[in-house]
This record gives sequence, C-alpha cells and structure tokens, in this order.
Amino acid sequence: MAIWWVTPTECIAALMRRQREGTAAVGEVQAIQVDLERLLSSALEMEPVQQVRLTAQRLQANHPLRAADALQLAAALVWAEQQPSGREFVSLDRRLRDAAQREGLTVLPHRL
Repeated sequence: MAIWWVTPTECIAALMRRQREGTAAVGEVQAIQVDLERLLSSALEMEPVQQVRLTAQRLQANHPLRAADALQLAAALVWAEQQPSGREFVSLDRRLRDAAQREGLTVLPHRL
C-alpha cells in the first residue's frame, strides 16, 4: 500500500472532527487511531517531490480538484509510474474518485 505523505494528517483531522461533532466517542477514536497507526506503519509513503507537484498541476488543469486532492492523486500516479492500469485507489470523495477513474485507476470502494 502506498499513501501520500499527508494522508495520516488528513485521517486524524477527520477523526478529530467526528469527535468534536459528537459522532464518535473518545474510546472509539482511540481505537481507530491505534488501527490507523498499525495500518499506515507498513505503507510506502510518497514524499512531496517535484514530479508529484508537476503531476498535480496537470491534474488541476484537467479535473475540478482541490489542491490537496490533486496532490493525493498525483502521488498515486507517480507511485504507479504513470501506468495506472490495474492499480487501486481508495477515496470517498466524489470529485477525486471521478478524476482517479478518468486517469485510469481502479477506484475503491466500487460503490458509494
């Protein structure tokens, strides 16, 4: 599994937002944090290199993506060495999913 270097921060931000909104209990948040740390500890982390930035800029010219989403998708494409066929991309964001699919990645989960 490969992740964009800011993915852990995005996950924690979403988790803390759920806790603040009262949709996740403190104990649940702590358990998810442990699971997340275990899952991400074995992932290849894509660093913010020039090739990712340039790819993100190309993506923004072709898809209606926010900056962070363009960088995340760019990291996946750089990881795939610009050969996305057969590579899986996980996202729950519709715009990001659509762009990833148009770029040739297999988007998971298959249905939202």
